[in-house]
Amino acid sequence: MRRLLPLIVGLGLVLAACQNTPAESTEPSASEAAGSQAPFAATSWPADGPADCDYGGTMSEIKAVDEHTVQFTLCNPDPAFLSKIAFSAMGINDTATLEANMANHSILAGPDGTGPYMLTEWVRGDHITLTKNPDYWGENTGADQLIFRWSTESAARLLELQAGTVDGIDNPGPDDFSTIQANTDLVLKGRPALNVMYIGMTNTFAPWSDVRVRQAIAMGIDRQRIINNFYPVGSSVATHFTPCEIAMGCEGEDWYEYDQDAARQLLADAGFADGFATKLYYRNVVRGYLPDPVIVGTDIQAQLSEIGIDVELTEQESGTFLDNSSAGLLDGLYLLGWGADYPDATNFLDYHFNNPANLQFGEIPASITGPLSTGATTLDTEARTAAYQEANNAIREFVPMIPVAHGASASAWRADVEGAHSSPLTSEVFSVMNPGGRAAMVFMQNAEPISLFCPDESDGETLRVCEQITESLYAYEVGGTAAIPSLATECTGNDDASVWTCTLREGVTFHNGGTLDANDVVLSYALQWDAGHPLHIGRTGEFTYWGAFFGANLPAPE
Repeated sequence: MRRLLPLIVGLGLVLAACQNTPAESTEPSASEAAGSQAPFAATSWPADGPADCDYGGTMSEIKAVDEHTVQFTLCNPDPAFLSKIAFSAMGINDTATLEANMANHSILAGPDGTGPYMLTEWVRGDHITLTKNPDYWGENTGADQLIFRWSTESAARLLELQAGTVDGIDNPGPDDFSTIQANTDLVLKGRPALNVMYIGMTNTFAPWSDVRVRQAIAMGIDRQRIINNFYPVGSSVATHFTPCEIAMGCEGEDWYEYDQDAARQLLADAGFADGFATKLYYRNVVRGYLPDPVIVGTDIQAQLSEIGIDVELTEQESGTFLDNSSAGLLDGLYLLGWGADYPDATNFLDYHFNNPANLQFGEIPASITGPLSTGATTLDTEARTAAYQEANNAIREFVPMIPVAHGASASAWRADVEGAHSSPLTSEVFSVMNPGGRAAMVFMQNAEPISLFCPDESDGETLRVCEQITESLYAYEVGGTAAIPSLATECTGNDDASVWTCTLREGVTFHNGGTLDANDVVLSYALQWDAGHPLHIGRTGEFTYWGAFFGANLPAPE
């Protein structure tokens, strides 16, 4: 049986973390040990040796080889490993902070990272203030303060930008692009449409358990009409779930054509000749893939009424909506989408259709999960291409959702902001932006973060803030998608990409003064991986990105 770390290393450690006062402890934290020059005691997970890969995941062992070296042993080759570990959900937190602040959930509002900015305050419902990290290991040419504000209304965000009360905004409305471009005091920074908006349904609820009903919805919606009326120039109808700009994303047959007569016939065959009533759930949050949820939802409501389906629009709070969809608790249709975290088909397909932690579509058959597993663990390009063709065709046949749009989007800035950019992954780097010499950079996004512990989050607004505070072993290049070294100076794989060895950057400190070492990496990963780990808590405990990237969790002891 695997040995489990103590949940909290003594009451003294908790008081020390919360009050910043000395505390007696017979088991010093990793950062305290480093500061007192205590010998480094390497950890690994599982603590009693590599996991047998029959548990269903792709990770076998995470080991601190020495103070500055971490080795990952996988069950299969992983050609996308570096892109995965660059993602913000794989950010590294300080061991002492995790041990002291996870059980009481204070980690959700106060992560302890190594990033260019530190959390100063979070005034719920209003703003988050970050302050420049004076001991940052890298270069930070940004403002002394970074302030995040939010508004669900794109018009309100633009008014603030025009008034000069904010320095940048995310996702201006499609009708505002030309207004911004005509204003010499502003600049528009476009993003490629590396995203997808889809209509989801959970097949464990009737009538979505009948594939004929799901296919009827797929044929009963005029997706081109939605693009033409509600999306900015540069958007396109989704022929596949994954954008075609991503390699192997659009293998296999295109999605169903619009055909209301065929949709009505499928409904009749399924016993719904007179239609039925259902709900269309949404969250009123603007995204690049969904510029106006209410207007788009209303149009879908009108279209479905034409084939006999009576739809009630039902709004849910953003965090509640994401939790309910991920847990498979929405009994009607729902509007959701996905923006690329890294440019590989695994990011779109594995997260949604081969992820044990994501139950949003209900049961996914082996005809989909099988080829996806092959594609995710195969280095040969021809074999990967064939696997994704098979998977995409199976998704089309099974219809777990309807891909609607790949939406063009942008951010907008005051013209004097140096280094302003839009990230194709929506992971803008504010430490390279200077707001015209002003002491504070103010950025207005679409919604308030759900928490600031991003290993257990999937919301874009949440992840953007986390990325300024907490760093991963790799990062994405500014304004691009390539994975580049960050907390690791390099990670090298063996010949078949199944063992990866990462060398950590030396002298990096957390915001609390603790020094980064390999044990911090092991713990930050292990608590996500192992369902039996005492710190496998987070906000919901789902850690859905871990499941998307590395498959099943190590199971909790019975």
